[in-house]
Parts: sequence; structure tokens; C-alpha cells
Amino acid sequence: MQDNEKRFPQIKPLMNTSEAYYESSRCLFCYDAPCTLACPTSIDIPLFIRQINNGNLIGAGKTIYQSNYLGNTCAKVCPTEMLCEGACVFTKVNIKALAIGRLQNFATNSAILSKQKFFDPQNNTGKSVAIIGAGPAGISCACELRAAGYHVDIYEAKSNPSGLALHGVAPYKITNREALMEVDFLKEQFGFNIIYNTRIASKIDVEKLESNYDAIFLGIGLGNSAEIKIKGENKTDCVGATEFIEQIKMSSLDKPMAKKVIVLGGGNTAMDAASESARLGAENVIVAYRRSEKEMKAYDFEYDLAKVTGVVGVFNIAPVEILGEKVVEGVKFIRTESQHGKLVNIPGSEFVLDCGLVIKATGQLKQTSMIANISGISLDETGRILVNETSCQTSNPKYFAGGDAVNGGAEVVNAVAEGKNGGKGIHAFLSR
Repeated sequence: MQDNEKRFPQIKPLMNTSEAYYESSRCLFCYDAPCTLACPTSIDIPLFIRQINNGNLIGAGKTIYQSNYLGNTCAKVCPTEMLCEGACVFTKVNIKALAIGRLQNFATNSAILSKQKFFDPQNNTGKSVAIIGAGPAGISCACELRAAGYHVDIYEAKSNPSGLALHGVAPYKITNREALMEVDFLKEQFGFNIIYNTRIASKIDVEKLESNYDAIFLGIGLGNSAEIKIKGENKTDCVGATEFIEQIKMSSLDKPMAKKVIVLGGGNTAMDAASESARLGAENVIVAYRRSEKEMKAYDFEYDLAKVTGVVGVFNIAPVEILGEKVVEGVKFIRTESQHGKLVNIPGSEFVLDCGLVIKATGQLKQTSMIANISGISLDETGRILVNETSCQTSNPKYFAGGDAVNGGAEVVNAVAEGKNGGKGIHAFLSR
């Protein structure tokens, strides 16, 4: 995992003291600041920037962590260009937005390294809560509950915490070391337990939790990459984007990167997988999307970041078949067009692109099989857990939920906000 820090330099490197001072000096400290309004966790951004500028790093770190328990992770992985920085008043007059994410990283990194103590959990309430999943939603919920005095056990299927923040975010956005350091920092602050390599998968597992805990929070995220249901997708070297990124982040590739790579999809994960492939030595990387460039779900800056590495986007093409004997040799596509708002294939327009690796970035499966073991949990038509938006309580009153299992796959900062709201909701439920 340490090799990744050399292979993937950070696109938003840590500021030094001088950089942080001069950048914080640019802030106008707006009243009713639009940057704060754009933050899902409502961090008082002008306040922490003023504290940095005044040399009060301890205060800046505390301001951030009081609103966002994963303040350092979010500083690194948030699409700040679309959130706080995108709302910066400077952008209205064509001036470069304040580097809010990097300033937040500067303050929280200082707090973590100096082991500042910001929180003192209240006396034990005598009640306990189980959290399934040690991702951003689960960790945030645990912090909120421990602050209120509850005993908290987090059950995590993998051997490390932090969910996609560790396993699924591109290594040039945040290092594994940074993600794990923040979780260790929070465990010291709050004293929650994480029980690793423990998958809650069966009805018996669920019933044990229900009998041993007063409430349960579901921070289970999403599952494996979804199949695209075309011929040949089970061939060797046809992989899901989430699994591909996790392999890079948590181990190392066991063979050289293919020279030609095709990434199927048009979202941010597709851009990450494509960019990583190029950075790992692929000479020809294509992002193939079935709709037009304007219809891509990926943020513009994510696509620009991929293009800088040499990635090429090819649009209005849909995969028909993965070609090859046992291993991938290419992809057969058909061209598409929009007719009266509906995407249709153009007859006779099939063509083949050669490649040695296909990465499917076409979404992840919902955890419906796990949820089926819990009675009374309502889902929407796409398999997302339905919750009360304020309390995060499900239709089964003992269960609360947040993160990707509820929102279908949003940003890390959204999961953090939902986890904190879930903790507040559980506290209100158990206090009655």
C-alpha cells in the first residue's frame, strides 16, 4: 500500500504553513457564507479559515471536527469544485476560488498529528448500539453516539475501516495512510470498537444483533459492480471498476498493466479507473459511454483530470460483446443516437476496438440480499433503504440507516452527514 504514495502523487498536496497563511488571507469571511451553505455537513468555513490565518490551528481543527467527524478525509476526497469552492463568491467575478479543501486538510492534518483532544464522551447511558459497516456513515454515526454516552460496536466485513474512502477512492486523491490515521484519531477521541472480518449476512447474524443491542445503524454501502449483461463479460481481464480500484489501493497488480484499456461508463468512478490505468502505464485508455459527452454524470473536472493523463472519451457507443477466447481481446460496440429523447442503436454500425483490459464502471449492486434478512425494512424501486430524512430511522423503528445504501451512491461528505444525523436520531429514539 505504501508504494501507491510514490506511484500516485497527490493532486491536492498538503499545504505548508506559509501557503496556508497566504491562502487564508484571501478569504472575505462572508456573512451567511455560501461555502458553508454548500457543505452537506455545514462546516463554519469562514471561521476555521480565520482561525488558520490567526495561527489558531487547534481552534480551526475543532471547528471542522465539530461539524464533520471525517474532516480530513472529506478535505481530500470531496468534489470541492462542485461544493464549497464552487460556491465561493470569488467565482462570481471570475477569480480563482479559495482553496478551501486544502486549507481544511492543513488544519485537520495538524490536529491528527498533534493528537489534539477535542471530544469527551458523556457518561455511559447503559445502552448499546450496533453499527454495520465501518465506512464514513458508520464511523460518523459511532462518533455521534459515543459523544452522547452510548456503547458502540461497529461490525466490518473487511480487515480495514473507512469503506470506499480507503478501498474505492483513487489513490491520487487520498493515501491509505491518511484515511487510516483519521480513523485511529477518532477511535482515540471517542472510544468506539470496530470488529473486523465480521460480515453480517444471515438472519441468525441479524437476530443476534437485535437481541444484544438497543438500536442498529445500517452503514452497509453498496455491493460489487453490477453486470452489464452482455456476452463475454465473465472473461479474464474484464473487471468491475470498484474491484479494480480496490486491488490497486489495497495490494498491488499481480501483472503488468495492459497496454490498451477500455472503461465502460461515464461517471466519476469511470474517470478514476481510466486515470489510474493511464498512470499505471497503459498506453491507450478509452472511456466508452453510450450517451453523449454532455449527458455524462462525471463532473467536468474529473473528466479533465482523466484527459490530462491521456484518456480519450468516445461517446454514443454501446458495448455489445466482450471478445476473446478466454481472456479479453477487444470489445464489439454499436453506435447509438437519441431519437425523441430515447437512446437507440444504429443498425449496421457495429465496430470493434482492441484491448487487453475492460473495466466496467456501470454502477454497483444494492445490498438487497442482506436487507432481506431484516423484517420490516422498506426499500424503494431501485433497492435503496427508505428512511425518515431527519432522523434516518427506517420503517423498522429499531433500525436506522445512512450513506450509499440510502442515497444510492453520493459523496463521502453526504455519508458523513447522514451518519451524524442517524446518531442524533438514535439518541432521540433511545432517550424517549
